[in-house]
Amino acid sequence: MFKKILIANRGEIACRVAATAQRLGIQTVAVYSDADAQAQHVAACDEAIHIGGSAPKDSYLRWERILQAAQQTGAQAIHPGYGFLSENEDFAQACQAAGLVFIGPPASAIRAMGLKAESKQLMERAGVPLVPGYHGADQDPALLQREADRIGYPVLIKASAGGGGKGMRLVERSEDFAAALASCQREAINSFGNDAVLVEKYVLRPRHIEIQVFGDTQGNCVYLFERDCSVQRRHQKVLEEAPAPGMSEALRKKMGEAAVAAAQAVNYVGAGTVEFIVEQPGGYDAPDAMQFYFMEMNTRLQVEHPVTEAITGEDLVEWQLRVAAGQPLPKQQSELKIIGHAIEARICAENPDNGFLPATGSLQVYRKPACSSFAISDVRVDDGVREGDAISPFYDSMIAKLIVRGDTREQALARLDAALAQTQIVGLSTNVQFLRHVVTSHAFATAKLDTALIEREKAALFDQTAVPTPLAAAIAVAQQLQAEQALQGNDPFSRRDGWQSHAVVRRNFSFLQGSATVDAVLTYGRQGVLQLQVGDVQGDLQWRVQGAGLLVEFAEERSTADVHVQGDARHIFTPRGAAVLELQDPLAHAGEGHSEGGRLTAPMPGKVVSFAVQAGDTVTKGQPLAVMEAMKMEHTIAAPADGVVQELLYAPGDQVTEGAELIRIEAAVAA
Repeated sequence: MFKKILIANRGEIACRVAATAQRLGIQTVAVYSDADAQAQHVAACDEAIHIGGSAPKDSYLRWERILQAAQQTGAQAIHPGYGFLSENEDFAQACQAAGLVFIGPPASAIRAMGLKAESKQLMERAGVPLVPGYHGADQDPALLQREADRIGYPVLIKASAGGGGKGMRLVERSEDFAAALASCQREAINSFGNDAVLVEKYVLRPRHIEIQVFGDTQGNCVYLFERDCSVQRRHQKVLEEAPAPGMSEALRKKMGEAAVAAAQAVNYVGAGTVEFIVEQPGGYDAPDAMQFYFMEMNTRLQVEHPVTEAITGEDLVEWQLRVAAGQPLPKQQSELKIIGHAIEARICAENPDNGFLPATGSLQVYRKPACSSFAISDVRVDDGVREGDAISPFYDSMIAKLIVRGDTREQALARLDAALAQTQIVGLSTNVQFLRHVVTSHAFATAKLDTALIEREKAALFDQTAVPTPLAAAIAVAQQLQAEQALQGNDPFSRRDGWQSHAVVRRNFSFLQGSATVDAVLTYGRQGVLQLQVGDVQGDLQWRVQGAGLLVEFAEERSTADVHVQGDARHIFTPRGAAVLELQDPLAHAGEGHSEGGRLTAPMPGKVVSFAVQAGDTVTKGQPLAVMEAMKMEHTIAAPADGVVQELLYAPGDQVTEGAELIRIEAAVAA
């Protein structure tokens, strides 16, 4: 076994690998960029080496600097994690040439499976079912258009060297193909350095089911069952679970054996995932009719590997280390069993109600449920951040992975919702409440799964108010009273609890919830009785401190709540959901308001990719005007209103900060 390894990655996967390595008595070396100098993965390792600037191309993609760091520290092997260099055959070969073990498959396997088109051809020769499509080398746009027309719409354009949902575009009409192809190729060249694409028929009502495989240097290969990754947004996974609901033993065996055959076709060694698209021609309740097609093979450890660990009791990183050290697989196929059910939720810095736009900022509050890290347990959190850390625009938006296990899927679902309810993040937008909406939705709870679930169920998933406004306002008022009580002590003449020698006292509170104003009137009665009116709802308000939070009763509603105050905002977390109310003080903010007028601003830090208009053009509300790249994804910026473009304030390739004015538009005059 190795004595020291270097982890060529960052964030939660670097922490994950370090935990297993240290449990096995292996020393670890971290690498870090300028942005990650104080990151958790740096502190998690025994040593750390600075490798460059904040952007991945200046640090985590500089494999020559990483090799130098490994040699400098005496590391014997390099674990690439996932993303970055994990599927780079040149890096794998360079490790070997430098006398270092690459903890992953041989470069030949990465090469064989790394390009989607070539891997499809390889699988076709091996007899693995494929989705109808074009996987050829000729990348002439006119040819690709003709092939798409021949296949029939809808089609999916996919970057041949892609992964992680990047470089993919769904095209539903022939006239939209050229623009979608250009956008896909731009994203592909930026993310993978290769703009080759393939075109495939888009399978209707598809499920995304993948098989975890493992091979060793002795020629053994096994599958560790399947994961269902059908719940996706923007072609990226949101929830993953194992085993796949509704999977028959016959289909599980058939898909597992097909995955092993695919791995053996390229002499695979280490951890890999064979991904299948599964068609449901008989509907959600007819698993025996499901048909599967090879999609791609990811030649690395997957983000969602913890759910496989939870149902098998195996540490897949330990398997990786043992196999890379030349040891045989710890278990053979007959020894592997499924135990219970596990689900993983990806907690990301993003705004689901605004097209899942990535968010940046600081984790001013970061509270996790009671859990065990890197262990086979009922609740587990894999992360690489701490309270106070910043989520920057340079890397992926994922904050943490929340993994739960139960004896049944129903128990796992209940544990996941409870754990999400205990997850409190303040400082930037996250998808935590959205994940709760998905987990508790009828479609997900009853396993009506396909990759269109989020779009199909959007009425139940987006813009939902989990905490009734009157209760949220009552909690905010109670928090204000509790804070005043704590600050002002027992002096009756300085307290703001309504005490006075005569008359009735009322206090007015005004909150902003989203764009809506919420007014509350608190009346102090005799003997400490408090009455509250919020809109048309009226009743006694009772509250008391309970643990670190409050227990609040109002208008026949009773709830515990944790409230985090950030400036004027009250971030309220309850078992049923979360809410944000901003206390309005007209004196404090007098004269601050301003109108955005005809300004179009960057919603996040990033790079300007292109403009679709020029000065003098007339535009309509919702019309795409510009494309920005941030957090490794392209984002289209649309016109906020009808008008005429006056000026483009940046050029393609320019880096911009959040809020920077990109385009000046003169609003159209109403007729």
